[in-house]
Amino acid sequence: MSHAAALAEWVWHGTGVGPATLRSALAPFSAVYAAEVVRRNRRFDAGVGVLPVALPSIGVGNLTVGGTGKTPVAAWCARELVESGAAPAIVLRGYGDDEWRVHALLNPDVPVIPDADRVRGIATAASKGADCAVLDDAFQHRRASRLADLVLVAADAWTGHLRPLPAGPWREPLSALQRASVAVITVKAASAARVSEVEAAIRRAAPGIPVAIMGIVPSGLRAVVAKHPMGATVGAAEPLSVLQHRRVTALSAIGQPEAFERQLAALGAIVRPQRFRDHHPFTAADVAQVRRAAAGDDLVVCTLKDAVKLAPLWHDAAPPLWYVSQTIEVRLGRDALHDALTRVLSARNLPRADSRPTAG
Repeated sequence: MSHAAALAEWVWHGTGVGPATLRSALAPFSAVYAAEVVRRNRRFDAGVGVLPVALPSIGVGNLTVGGTGKTPVAAWCARELVESGAAPAIVLRGYGDDEWRVHALLNPDVPVIPDADRVRGIATAASKGADCAVLDDAFQHRRASRLADLVLVAADAWTGHLRPLPAGPWREPLSALQRASVAVITVKAASAARVSEVEAAIRRAAPGIPVAIMGIVPSGLRAVVAKHPMGATVGAAEPLSVLQHRRVTALSAIGQPEAFERQLAALGAIVRPQRFRDHHPFTAADVAQVRRAAAGDDLVVCTLKDAVKLAPLWHDAAPPLWYVSQTIEVRLGRDALHDALTRVLSARNLPRADSRPTAG
């Protein structure tokens, strides 16, 4: 993890006098940031700056800095649309080189359009034959109108302290869920009590907004093979039971590494973390460092998001590299999620002027 990322985590989530003092010092800057967010949202709420788009679209986003499961949920949306007969594209900012590669692996039949300008990206998707779009990480990108917004809150990262940037990780307050179509609680290793706490907070902040709960659940291990064209592999598989009582280096460059590590521990692994900052561009030197640190461990395990970047650098020398494949489990709110997707499906054959976009 970089020094800047480590410092941010310490300030945002640390206990004791040091982090508390820095949070207090940053509070005036957070107040300025929050006021600017309010001004910006009022402008978009009034329709100023909201642009029509070439395809009916659904957004997947969140309220915080860091991982909440946007990529797997966006991939799930795309798959649901495909299975309903649509031809979606996934449009995303393309930050780093990992997210678009993950989407290409999870949904090889769905075009992936990296473009920081979502309006332009949706137009590109239309030119490639798509009839609808899934916007990954777009809740704050309000220029692009869309028919529905799924807004994610990670139960694993929940602390109950909703401090705005820079004193905390919140881009927007929880009340911003009032402009969501569905508030989605994502769960990796959080307890049922923690999930219930998050659900109660959401229902207080955004009464009347449907709530869904999605589990992001490990489903198996896959070997990482460098020669795959997208960087990772669809090859050799092992059951999760092989992790039991094994010494595992948990290698990650994601927004919430703790949740990934807790998942491995819950599967019986003896976990030794190796963390890099979110979206870290791995180098050969990084791989050599990890291999030295993992000497004597049974396995090195990463996420798919990491595997697509590590595969070209990780050759046949020991220890081998594996990634955890994940599946989505809808535990609550299936009807609300279906309704949001149906808005997009039903609008595909309508003139774009007849659609009713939100400004979210």
